Amino acid sequence: MSLILWIIFGYLCGSIPFSYIMAKIKGIDITKVGSGNVGGTNVLRSAGALPGILSMVLDAAKAFCPTFLAFKFSGSIAYLVALAAVLGHLFPIWLRFKGGKGVASTVGTYFALNPTIGWLFFMIWLPITLITKYVSLASIVTLTILGFVSFLFSKELGILNLTLAGLSVYMHKANIQRLINGNERKTDIIEIIKKSVR
Repeated sequence: MSLILWIIFGYLCGSIPFSYIMAKIKGIDITKVGSGNVGGTNVLRSAGALPGILSMVLDAAKAFCPTFLAFKFSGSIAYLVALAAVLGHLFPIWLRFKGGKGVASTVGTYFALNPTIGWLFFMIWLPITLITKYVSLASIVTLTILGFVSFLFSKELGILNLTLAGLSVYMHKANIQRLINGNERKTDIIEIIKKSVR
């Protein structure tokens, strides 16, 4: 398959709005509740643990699949496919190019290209999230750290992951401002899960 077709494939996979779909199944328009963001965290807060977790897993999977396939069959093209998949999530054609912030989809590309980076994400992100309860802060810090750490594995991986980190940080600009102002919303993941299983 040609480079252009791989990139289109990656973008279209990334464009599938799983977070929007999961919330809709619960009768919720995710663009009109909570932060209005079409992402797993907003689904978690607005629709509960199961839809939220499914949204995150599916958002990761939609970036993992095209990236992994490209890496397996076309080698280094996979780096561009990974970027296309994340851009598809950020700017989905199906939702008038208004998507999420790219954290879960970026993690999907981590596991496709270098699973070690994927596991490192959770080792850094989870403690920060549980301690601070700021998902946005945990995501920004973790993606940025891993963007630099990735250069220890390869230059190409480092460039890709630092680019993906930059994109996600940009998409979090409103969150960053709220963190500075002290009015960013906290997310107690443990409490949300407890409520969902009661």
